[in-house]
Amino acid sequence: MDEASYVRFQGTERHERGHFPGVFVLANELAAQGRLTDEQYRFWRAANDWYDANYPNPTHVDPRVYDRELHPGAVAWFKKSADDLIGRVGGYLELLAAHGVECRRLESADPGRVIYEDAYQIVVMPSEEPGHRPPG
Repeated sequence: MDEASYVRFQGTERHERGHFPGVFVLANELAAQGRLTDEQYRFWRAANDWYDANYPNPTHVDPRVYDRELHPGAVAWFKKSADDLIGRVGGYLELLAAHGVECRRLESADPGRVIYEDAYQIVVMPSEEPGHRPPG
């Protein structure tokens, strides 16, 4: 079996689009719904700002990467080598847990067909080929 090269943190319930949303989507939804405390909001805002300032946002590089018609079900995975990005996810997991939102960590050597890649992450279309078992 190949060693997992990619890591993803996602919710345990399917999103309205049919996939399992990642931690950033889940936290952003809580913020948009006004469900965060003042302290949680400050954490969320500062953490999102840090990611935006330090790492590429796939949608800023290619606005079509999450296009529902072109790439339905597209999801992002961290490269396992992106220690700084992965290390900061814990705060998001704590935030989500405080609101009863369950998440899980997935690891995979082949999470799907890559439609975007940079030094830290990939966005994939999960494979639907016969015999391919989706990660997790």
